[in-house]
Amino acid sequence: MRYLKSSRRKTKIAIAAAVVLLGAVAFMSLQIKEITVTGNKKYTSEQIVDLLFKDSWDRNAIFCFFKDRLKEHEQIPFVEDYKIVFQSPVKVEVIVYEKSVVGYVSYMGSYMYFDKDGIIVESSSGQLPGVPWIVGLEYGHIALHQPLPVENSRIFDEILTLTQLLSTHGIPVDQIQYDSRGNATLVMESIRVYLGSNDQMNGKISELKDQMPVLSGLKGTLYLDTYDEAKTVTSYRFVKDK
Repeated sequence: MRYLKSSRRKTKIAIAAAVVLLGAVAFMSLQIKEITVTGNKKYTSEQIVDLLFKDSWDRNAIFCFFKDRLKEHEQIPFVEDYKIVFQSPVKVEVIVYEKSVVGYVSYMGSYMYFDKDGIIVESSSGQLPGVPWIVGLEYGHIALHQPLPVENSRIFDEILTLTQLLSTHGIPVDQIQYDSRGNATLVMESIRVYLGSNDQMNGKISELKDQMPVLSGLKGTLYLDTYDEAKTVTSYRFVKDK
């Protein structure tokens, strides 16, 4: 009788162990099937997925969970960091925190991207779409994660203001050029827009937005430096290229 009880107990333990083992195997074999990406502007969702989930192990739920929390995150240009949030064992959300970039300058064959404070946040051999090339600034040696060494640091406030206004009005530009007095000129394919000083920049960009349909297909320079919000009627010069 005691033998039968002992045998039954061993059988139950074996069955329980088998169930636990099968459960562990099933859990370990869980593959992430759905990945959503948020917070990304400079990269497509597909690019982020390709960078973070390179092979089947990266899509294993257990491996991905511990890799995200115990190992250093992948270094991705223009990305400050990212977070992987499990919404279920087979569904995750990747939240991307991109670096703040307002413009870039050309330096020794590379493009040096800087943030609103003029700090160089990234160096790249390629031009990032949607970020204006800032031309005309005078600076010395440039180092990553250091301020762009310009004489007048207030220029970054002006660049930030201008780029934000352009973004708000949906006006793409190729270059923002500054002369020695800090006057700004926009380069938009075949059109140049001379804005002059930073005064009344909101009104100037708003006026440029209104003029965009008229400028379509033209080649030349539009002078908006004479904009004055106090005047109800203002005419602007447009000089065609010869």
